[in-house]
Amino acid sequence: MSQETAAASALVGEQPPQEAEQKQEEQEEAPERQRQEAWAARKALIQHGPSVVMSLDRTASATQVARDQFGVSGGTVHGDVNNYYGGPAEHPEHLSGVVRPEEITKLADVFRGCPSFEEALARLRADKVVILSGGRDTGRRSAALMLLHRVSGGTVRSLIQPRSLSALLDQLDRADGYLLVNFAVGRSKPLREPHMLGLRERLERSGGHLVITVEPSAALDDIPFVRWEPPRTEEMLQAHLTPHVGDAGWQELCGLGRVKEFLAGQHQPAAIEEFAQRLIAVRRGEADEQTLAAYSEQAIEAQVSRWLTDEQRQLLDKAFLISLAVFDKAPYAVAAELGDVLYTRLQQTADPRERPVIPVFGVSREDRLALAHAHGYHGTEVTEWGVVSQFIAEFREERMAGTLLEAVWNLHPSARPALVEWISRLADDGRPLVRTRAAAATARLAAADFSSAMAHLIEPWADDQVPDSWLTAANALTLAHLLEVRTVLPLLRAWCTGEVESRRWTAIRAYGLLGPVVPEETLNVLLDTVRQQPDPVDEKDELTEAGHQFADALELLLLAVREPVLSVLSERLGHERTVRSYAVHAFLHACEQTEEPDDRPLVLHWYAQALATDDLATARHLAAFWKAMLADRTCSGHALKTLAGWVRRADGEPETESALASLLPAITAEPPNDRRVGHLLRTLRDSRVSPSTAAARLLDHLSHP
Repeated sequence: MSQETAAASALVGEQPPQEAEQKQEEQEEAPERQRQEAWAARKALIQHGPSVVMSLDRTASATQVARDQFGVSGGTVHGDVNNYYGGPAEHPEHLSGVVRPEEITKLADVFRGCPSFEEALARLRADKVVILSGGRDTGRRSAALMLLHRVSGGTVRSLIQPRSLSALLDQLDRADGYLLVNFAVGRSKPLREPHMLGLRERLERSGGHLVITVEPSAALDDIPFVRWEPPRTEEMLQAHLTPHVGDAGWQELCGLGRVKEFLAGQHQPAAIEEFAQRLIAVRRGEADEQTLAAYSEQAIEAQVSRWLTDEQRQLLDKAFLISLAVFDKAPYAVAAELGDVLYTRLQQTADPRERPVIPVFGVSREDRLALAHAHGYHGTEVTEWGVVSQFIAEFREERMAGTLLEAVWNLHPSARPALVEWISRLADDGRPLVRTRAAAATARLAAADFSSAMAHLIEPWADDQVPDSWLTAANALTLAHLLEVRTVLPLLRAWCTGEVESRRWTAIRAYGLLGPVVPEETLNVLLDTVRQQPDPVDEKDELTEAGHQFADALELLLLAVREPVLSVLSERLGHERTVRSYAVHAFLHACEQTEEPDDRPLVLHWYAQALATDDLATARHLAAFWKAMLADRTCSGHALKTLAGWVRRADGEPETESALASLLPAITAEPPNDRRVGHLLRTLRDSRVSPSTAAARLLDHLSHP
């Protein structure tokens, strides 16, 4: 095979058999660092990390970020497990059926409106359908029932979970109001405007109304929704009490110290209802004020202390509690499995002479969760193989997980060796969820005692010989900063300019992840450090290890923050040679990334969006980067391969061809880019294996075909 033929085959994706075999062998031997690209690792952290990582996602709102500071739900989709004022838990497997009128009547007696309720009510009346986005245990289902009750006052039917919103149309046939609880809107199948238009049209014909509740992390694209924020604790507590004690009794109870303490905090609606029942018992003389302490912060800490110091409680049960704190809102089986692993290590500390015994068929799942003051429900988890069904376990009190981990770390230091060994083992697990939880737990420990977490976990990871450990350290530091550990950024600055390669890699990756949170500092630190670096390309015209590090970080920053970073980097393409080299390689990596739902090229879609919104500056900057890539001897070959992949996609995707039809003239206005791209398109057009029809059409759009 001639060199020219081999080059053409490589561009169009046709590899000779011997080259394909060699490439496969190289991929099999490549380290994990090369297999898991920076953008893919970032997506894994967001998917499996605690909800606080949503601040790393440029599409996340501030309310989504502030939800749960430790509950690690990641790709798990589950529902509003408690109704507005208590009641049975919601489960995704609820069948379609009419909601009992007495349930609605009882709820109406104690329901209190709020601004988000009034906003949703107005939208429901105008549009026939409203999406209510809220966290678990916030009463969103009860709010949805009251919305339908206020609008129609008739029969309300609870709908079964459809496979898609298109399938939902078949269920809108015979009721005044429809309730779809916890509709799973994953990032691979976002909700779009045509779906809502179809629902609205059907509801207009039938005269019905529909309320859909979703998780805060639901992918709603540009669909309008109402973010559910329940009424203040005082208003909900008063709603429960006044029917029993009257206004005067309410005022008297408000003077109690326990009540003042309770009202000063944030509580789930179900907890408010139970506290109200305790207050009623106190008012009637059936209980004393000490019973009210169960819902204070001190009560949670006391509960944790009792669990850990109770000599009657088996060490196996304590290990499960700790494991559940790390895997809260995750599959129960994972928490139980790894809890047993932790038990063996704790037993070694407690009595090395006694071998740990784990009953294979011991306590039932329900009993185990009850002992942990936790509950479970059937949900779905998003994995690399798709959505799978899981039984999810979580503490009933959302603060329990963090309080438990901090207590084990700070109040029971004898458990530290076993805990450190266990978390280190989690970091080496083959499951992305487990590895991410190891980083998240370490971040929580760092928030409790930063120096110890650094010495026992983060520094050993950062100093390891295995790049995967560096990634875990970077994730842990990233999450620790999101938990407001102020010492993280100074540490990253020091490591970023230090001499230890592994620590520098860790800091650079953490900075790349934190870009959306601290974009200015991240970009300034990275650029200042880049200016001090040698040329990132070696004598073989290949990117050096340091070049990969900074290019990966700039890629993360570019794709996560978008226009502000693109503007700054594009301005430096012409007059800062070192920055240009790193930035061009970062952009090359970015062009290789895709986004859901259909794995469309992320940068090309970005360019199409810029044109659609008349953002000419962004379109110009993206085109400038493409011209810089084609002009760079170390990037041009890879850039043409990426472009060939886009053209292949255009054969079956008109939107991709449309975007390329606009991009190609912008990047081929001057030689030699016109000749290079023209040769590529003609090679694709004339391919003997799979000729590209899009390439033939795109040739007409070149400045000099």
